[in-house]
Amino acid sequence: MIKALDILAFGAHPDDVELSAGGTLIMAARQGKRTGVVDLTRGELGSRGTAQTRATEAAAAAKILGLAVRENLGLRDGLPEDEERALMGIVKALRKYQPRVVLANALEDRHPDHGRAASLVQRAVFLSGLVRIETSIDGQAQTPHRPRHLLHYIQDRFRTPDVVVDISGAQQDKFAAIGAYATQFHQAEATEAGATEAGATEDGNKVQTPISTPEFLEILRGRDLMMGRSIGVLHGEGFESAVPIGIENLDALIR
Repeated sequence: MIKALDILAFGAHPDDVELSAGGTLIMAARQGKRTGVVDLTRGELGSRGTAQTRATEAAAAAKILGLAVRENLGLRDGLPEDEERALMGIVKALRKYQPRVVLANALEDRHPDHGRAASLVQRAVFLSGLVRIETSIDGQAQTPHRPRHLLHYIQDRFRTPDVVVDISGAQQDKFAAIGAYATQFHQAEATEAGATEAGATEDGNKVQTPISTPEFLEILRGRDLMMGRSIGVLHGEGFESAVPIGIENLDALIR
């Protein structure tokens, strides 16, 4: 029997979670919580790297994040395929890992896959709790499960957060996890030849993308500083909620 997770994060592509919620997962793992990531696609439409290299990079990043589990649903990148198959894949993952909290892509973003993935996860979270939707894994019927909370992390476009998580002290490990994706992001220590090799497509052509520049990583660092400052700490990660967030008492507020 699989032990339930405290937090399960979904990403449209490998590296989505690291970029926007990596610090939150690292802090949770340090607190003894069980965390996991489910990538919806293999990111095979990306201009740099391949599905195979990204799978290797995702496995390396998972170790840095301290994840208990990581899996890939293998949906087609671009998410154009059968909607029911995608929804049921997410429902099965939710019932398999029984998370208390779910993190998902931004509600709206520059990359259209992010908003679509957010909508799919949002719908699957509801469907997962319905008794009349039957699912099974390896012939074993699954138990309906609805997580207590669904939060959407903030990605390329700035969005005003509903909650900010203090990730002070996790910054170094967060960017180490991001750096595990050598084909996708700028590697400060890499030689020019090494960077060309890492960023090459299968036909050997180097491609520059909006996220492969050193400036992109500086923007991420600046955002974490800004989010942290908004709650009076050094670094933070922001999340949105489609519904009001309840707390047990006002002592839960840190500012």
